[in-house]
Amino acid sequence: MTTDVTHAVFHMIGNGHIDPVWLWNWPEGFQEIKATYRSALDRLSEHPDFIFTCSSAGHLAWIEANEPEMFAEIQARVREGRWALVGGWWVQPDCNLPGGESFVRQGLYGQRFFQSRFGRTADTGYNPDSFGHAGTLPQILLKSGLTRYTFMRPGPHEQALPGRLFWWEGPDGSRVLTFRIPYEYCTWGKDLEAHVRKCMTELGQPVDELMCFYGVGNHGGGPTRENLASIARMNGEEDLPELRFSDPSRYFDAVQGRRVPVWTDELQHHAVGCYAAHSGVKRWNRQAELALVRAEKLATLATAVTGLPYPGADLERAWKRVLFNQFHDILAGSSIESAYEDARHEYGEALATAQHVTNAAALRLSWRVSIPQREGSKPYVVFNPHAFPVRLPVEHETGGVPESFTVTDEGGRPIPAQRIRSEATVTGWRKRLTWLVDLPPLGYRTYTILPGAAPEFPAVEASDTHLENAAYRLDMDPQTGGIARLLDKRGEVDVFRDTAAVGLVLRDDSDTWSHGVFRYGDPVGRFADATCTLVERGPVRSTVRAVSRYGGSTLTQEFSLFADQPYVEVRVRVDWHERHRVLKLHFPAHLLAPQATFEAPYGVTTRPTDGSEEPGQRWVDLSGVFRPTGAVRGLTLVNDAKSSYDTLDTNIRLTVLRSPIIAHHDPYVPSQDGDYRFLDQGEQTFTYWLYPHEGTWREAGVPRLAATLTERPVIIPETYHPGPLDPAGSFLSAEPENVQVTVLKRAEDGRGHVLRLVETHGQPTRAHLTLPFLGRELRTPLGAYEIKTLLIPDGDGPVLTLNLTELETLGEA
Repeated sequence: MTTDVTHAVFHMIGNGHIDPVWLWNWPEGFQEIKATYRSALDRLSEHPDFIFTCSSAGHLAWIEANEPEMFAEIQARVREGRWALVGGWWVQPDCNLPGGESFVRQGLYGQRFFQSRFGRTADTGYNPDSFGHAGTLPQILLKSGLTRYTFMRPGPHEQALPGRLFWWEGPDGSRVLTFRIPYEYCTWGKDLEAHVRKCMTELGQPVDELMCFYGVGNHGGGPTRENLASIARMNGEEDLPELRFSDPSRYFDAVQGRRVPVWTDELQHHAVGCYAAHSGVKRWNRQAELALVRAEKLATLATAVTGLPYPGADLERAWKRVLFNQFHDILAGSSIESAYEDARHEYGEALATAQHVTNAAALRLSWRVSIPQREGSKPYVVFNPHAFPVRLPVEHETGGVPESFTVTDEGGRPIPAQRIRSEATVTGWRKRLTWLVDLPPLGYRTYTILPGAAPEFPAVEASDTHLENAAYRLDMDPQTGGIARLLDKRGEVDVFRDTAAVGLVLRDDSDTWSHGVFRYGDPVGRFADATCTLVERGPVRSTVRAVSRYGGSTLTQEFSLFADQPYVEVRVRVDWHERHRVLKLHFPAHLLAPQATFEAPYGVTTRPTDGSEEPGQRWVDLSGVFRPTGAVRGLTLVNDAKSSYDTLDTNIRLTVLRSPIIAHHDPYVPSQDGDYRFLDQGEQTFTYWLYPHEGTWREAGVPRLAATLTERPVIIPETYHPGPLDPAGSFLSAEPENVQVTVLKRAEDGRGHVLRLVETHGQPTRAHLTLPFLGRELRTPLGAYEIKTLLIPDGDGPVLTLNLTELETLGEA
């Protein structure tokens, strides 16, 4: 069939896609950014109609710092409308794995950079090469000033969509007009005719205007003289559409009023192997983004309560280190090995900054807590970073604790405590203790270690092969080192229908990205030959260590039951030496027809239990009918480092690691005798919680549980001294349970405090916030899965609602 091109228009999008890190390190990427931008500026001088499209504020920030004269040229081209700013984010990140707040910060720092340097922000989100896109992004985009979105992956062979142009709607109802790039975002040939004719196959009703991307990319380059000459030549040919120099904003303006379909799901899947590739970078990223959020909260309190200067510049620099390393070829695990040495250093800088800020703020606050003098005492002030109360065990190394000791709260009441294994191997002077804390919302309590025998608290029952408390009995499988049985005694419910927490090994001959793969389903063995040993027994927790083996690898899992906690904690250490294999932990839930729910960036996603490899944040839940009773029950798996899962029928499987060749990209075929390096060789650690529950994840309060595992209390050793603060106190609380305060910080312009609220259950509510540290109390509505940003001004002014970039005021809260 011949395509009618009489009225068709191709918006020719000249761009130079630049991976600042991939098969090269960032210094080389930096140089390529300079070279590409120089080339684009030269083409703009030579061709008066040419328009260059540019994303990534972080790249432009490099140019501003290193080549201010070039940056001034770019500013002039932006003013005349020929250097088009798109994206609005710091880089083009992986669009599945960062936490929700990281996506907010991509826009916060990116859009504010654009506004401050160019007097305008971007209106089009732009991630052409990212490997899939979380379904919760539309709200984050829209509230960052990005009303349109452009992407390419997944392609039509990976996900069918109702058209190239569609409205993308998030779970909260937010919509952005979205375009999927046809075929490719960059070109390598000099003449573009073959590319243009291929794109013509996409023409059709209701849209007779399309974007056609061109320009040398990946390692930069941008549009060439030959590209531009071929566009000029083709514009005289009658059987081709009008080829119009354009940019994404001009394109969306042209099609804004068209009737197009609506898509209400994620944009998946491309490169499912990247959800697990390189365990290190995944762990560093999660640690750093959560550590910075916690540091901001405590620093804000220290500023408001004690006058300590707010370290805004330090925190911004640390956030930008994290945001840069969320670039899709870094966080995805698909870059060369040496690139991860750089990433480790930069994440380390961010983590060190967070630690310094946190410690300074917590010390400043704890020094003002009134702590009475008691002979031989060791006081500790423990801070809760959450705006809801938490009750959980904490751990701390200390010295000089006598054999007989008691831990008390600020009221002198003894609480369960016990010695556990110290990090130090010495004669016994250093001890590690764990004790139970019960902390008020975003507040603190004082706990004191005293000499003398504690009251008798019953120990959690345990042996080498079992653990038992009031809620659960856990029996070990001495062959695999997994869980032979987990009985929920509260309803006489067997949580698993078969042995759980077993290390399954599956074949994986795919490349680093797992191109063309959607699930790992070829088992080759499992960890076995286990030894189980009781390593702790006490009134806080008892722990069994299970060590199992496969090939040259060892899997160590330490299973703990606590006296009064509703979960099983498992600390994992893997020493891995296999190649072309995947390691998964297997949890066969005893449920009928369950629904799988995954945490997504600032929201959740439900997916079929078909065994597909899926990205997830900190938790995944299966909720369904418990076969024997017909009651609705569920099982949640929460973890602090992993982001790849599958759910098959009634099974949760956590992908611990993959071991493909590093930076191997199809279609290259490795040689049989080649000398290659493989991912995730050696030792790594992480922690997961198993949380059986009644009802669904909503009734079980899973979002707060996940936050409790991954954002831990801050423990400050103190001494006795007077102070203006009571021995226990709360600075901020949020109700009801489906409201979370994810951010407390100073506003970017310094005019007050910023609070970010998220509705976590998909149920509209009215948030009730109590803020004693500011002498305020407020109520504000929250829609289902809504992200709301509040500005509480210094002084007595009204509380305002801001967009996520803090550049626009949306009205009173």
